[in-house]
Amino acid sequence: MTDRLSSLWQQRYRTLLPEALAEALTSNPVSQSAVFDALLAHRSVRAYLPDTLPEGTIEAAIAAAQSAASSSNLQCWSVIAVEDPVRRARFAALCGNQEHIATAPVFLVWVADLSRLQRLAIRAGETHEALDYAESFLIATIDTALAAQNAVSALEAAGLGTVYIGGLRNHPEEIAEKLTLPEGCVGLFGLCVGYPDPEKPASIKPRLPQQAVLHREHYDASTEAECIATYDALDDAFQKEQGLPPRRWSETMVRRIATKAGLHGRDTMLASLRALGFRLK
Repeated sequence: MTDRLSSLWQQRYRTLLPEALAEALTSNPVSQSAVFDALLAHRSVRAYLPDTLPEGTIEAAIAAAQSAASSSNLQCWSVIAVEDPVRRARFAALCGNQEHIATAPVFLVWVADLSRLQRLAIRAGETHEALDYAESFLIATIDTALAAQNAVSALEAAGLGTVYIGGLRNHPEEIAEKLTLPEGCVGLFGLCVGYPDPEKPASIKPRLPQQAVLHREHYDASTEAECIATYDALDDAFQKEQGLPPRRWSETMVRRIATKAGLHGRDTMLASLRALGFRLK
């Protein structure tokens, strides 16, 4: 148990599992669960075998997704499974020419969906003013993300690989058109699903030290600079292991947010959302 935990911890944080924490986790039921193993072992898979998924796989994943929490039980999300190879190739092009969308046997498009509630109100002869406010859109995006992550956890626990595709937001209006989304729907992100190619294994990417993200009682950034300096070195080492150019994570992130160019064309998202029926008051 300790060896397994130590290995997962070392891959995720690139540090040895602290001895005191190892003792605590060894007797902790959360850290002993298969779910915990699967979560710590998460990696983004971009190389897939062409094998089709077993019958019922997507349905099981959606059952897991629908078991996620939903604000006020509004359940304002939908998902579209794209399996046709020609259509997957088109989505790959729209999402920045990401080849793995075309090679993975299934591409799931996760949709923030206020349209179902709108239709419900119309059928009842009622207004739906609350859907015009930013809070409703936030609920839809949060619920969609929670649902998707539940699905990912279930899929990965079954030995499948996944990778989220934020590039789906590169062309939100074209995506909506291709999926015939009604007003009040927007594709938030995609998800490739398939069996990982063992010839091109994915690695666990290190994350920021817990001290940078875990605060107790109040927000405390007093050690943030030190944590990020440590992480810069870990991330650079990971880049080299993967045969990628060297980099400092902090410098990369600063460049990413410096100008709207870092949004890769998504700076028009608000206009696109309004065009798709989200009023966002």
